[in-house]
Amino acid sequence: MAGSSPAEALRLLTLARPDKANALDPASVATLAAGVAAAAAENAPFAFRAEGRVFCGGFDFTGVETQSEGDLLLRFAQIELLLQAVSTAPVVSLALVDGAAFGAGADLVAACTYRLGTAKAKFRFPGFRFGVALGTRRLAALVGTDMARAILLENRTLDAPEALRVGLLTHIVEPEELPATAERLLAAHDGLPPGAAARLLRLTGTDSGDEDLAELVRSLAPAGLHARIARYRGQH
Repeated sequence: MAGSSPAEALRLLTLARPDKANALDPASVATLAAGVAAAAAENAPFAFRAEGRVFCGGFDFTGVETQSEGDLLLRFAQIELLLQAVSTAPVVSLALVDGAAFGAGADLVAACTYRLGTAKAKFRFPGFRFGVALGTRRLAALVGTDMARAILLENRTLDAPEALRVGLLTHIVEPEELPATAERLLAAHDGLPPGAAARLLRLTGTDSGDEDLAELVRSLAPAGLHARIARYRGQH
């Protein structure tokens, strides 16, 4: 949009499965990935928001028993590619979190440039409980090695104040202030010359995509994925 400010150009990508806690099934992952690609192609910042009380419950386990381990590997790989598309996008990304973000949902938040949460925001990264290495390096880049290890090894749930303290959230605001805060942050980018934001994001980011994808595949390769998932689900 020629002549528009970043705030005016903001694309809103909505997680719209509130009856399923906005869990990520193949269709929703594909829809979000297409939205990210379109925003990047249009040089427009984008923001994730969610319908309902939960931001994102993570991986959708519905029907997982009937899916092959190869199908499950592909699903996790597609989520990792979505996270990489967000974290390496040449435009600013935002997460507007007014509820729980668990698993891949928390990883989606961690992939964003700005991570705005309300007092109801909370986060957990349980993937390693069933042996899945997803988004680990991005979490460590935000909160530091020691904190990331503690969060993952202890399966901690972080409330909004702790998430802000460790760097997972960048802001805590009232629910009604989420859109205005996003617009204010983007308005502060006015005056950047063409290409500057993309270069800044690239220079301050870490592109370990191929390594992360390889580690994800290795974590999923050992036999018994269904059993690991069943054991995890039986404990929660």
